[in-house]
Amino acid sequence: MPHIVVISTGGTIASRWQGAGYAAEAAGLEVLAAGAIPEGVDVRVVDLFTVNSSRLTTAHQLELLRTVHEVLADPAVDGVVVTHGTDTLEESAFLLDLHHADRRPVVLTGAQKPLDAADGDAAGNLYDALLTASTGRDIGAVIAFGGLVHAARGTVKKHTVDVQAFADPTGLPLGRVQFGRVTWGRHRPRPEALPLPAAGVRPPRVDIVMHHCDADPVLFDAALAAGAEGIVLVGTGAGNATPDFAAAVGRAVAAGVVVAVSTRVAAGAVAPIYTGGGAVDLVEAGAVLAGTLRAGQARIAVLSALLSTPDRADRPAALRRIVDSTSELYLVDGVGK
Repeated sequence: MPHIVVISTGGTIASRWQGAGYAAEAAGLEVLAAGAIPEGVDVRVVDLFTVNSSRLTTAHQLELLRTVHEVLADPAVDGVVVTHGTDTLEESAFLLDLHHADRRPVVLTGAQKPLDAADGDAAGNLYDALLTASTGRDIGAVIAFGGLVHAARGTVKKHTVDVQAFADPTGLPLGRVQFGRVTWGRHRPRPEALPLPAAGVRPPRVDIVMHHCDADPVLFDAALAAGAEGIVLVGTGAGNATPDFAAAVGRAVAAGVVVAVSTRVAAGAVAPIYTGGGAVDLVEAGAVLAGTLRAGQARIAVLSALLSTPDRADRPAALRRIVDSTSELYLVDGVGK
């Protein structure tokens, strides 16, 4: 009998009406009781915290990372399910995946409708996550949502309220859950896992700054002044900004700050195509292009590079190794978006 541990962290899947809106409230056993457990699966619940995921901090995420590793230290555990709010689920999933070296899966899920909604999606998503955790192997950290299983890397929340909330805009899902079984597509190779951050480590500050018409580096420089050790610059197009931003990036890199460049465009990779403040100049100034990672996951990539690399001089190379593993796209046979 597969033994699955469910780690409860709150989110809409644990939310109830509070008089003016919904907020996370229910414990893990209450969430579990709202739906059916796949036949032959044994489940244990760990209540880690109960918060709306928009309120999660890096400290919360590192606590979740350590808890997953502690749970998997028990050889009797066959897999882990994390119930999580959808707002920042893609960030937590990617962090877990970057530091996951176990054959056993970690499956994140949540809901777009609150726990007590008559037409809610919590029960179905949790059932699918338990099924995925009990049958999957060598898949890393994944997201089970809306009948699909997505790799953590590259998957983002694509709709604010629709029950089909997640997708990889540049790739395809890993599998589909139908009729009580998971149908897997092509295996997606995974990079070597990063080491687990030391307990009690102070999370470094990593900020996100977006470029737009009339933008200048004022907010970029403010992040530096606030003590940021890493910054994600969200450019336009294939990762473009202005000469002023390129100069600001150069100053930051010279000061030992890691800078990644993502894009506000929904799909596709950033690429060094344009000068005049474009990605060509940003790379020349020392920035690392974030491949297909969007802002939230690019920030996690920077965070993990900082946490796993004590020597500041080695951090840009560490970030490139994380990002390079996103450069090849793996299409999934027989599984449509």
